[in-house]
Amino acid sequence: MPLVQVTMLTGRTADQKRKIAQRITDAMVEEAGARREAIVVAFHEVSKESYASGGVLMVDKQPK
Repeated sequence: MPLVQVTMLTGRTADQKRKIAQRITDAMVEEAGARREAIVVAFHEVSKESYASGGVLMVDKQPK
């Protein structure tokens, strides 16, 4: 049973996560030969206050 965990900032819609899960599942079937019904995709959402990149909290980063 392949388990794929996706960690990302909060804010994605259910439709966006649905599409991401479908594409990840398709890739696991095509590239890893996994059975579609056995693939689990788990989303772990974190707040901008709990996620840092390059040593800087996302909440402190300026949008580009």
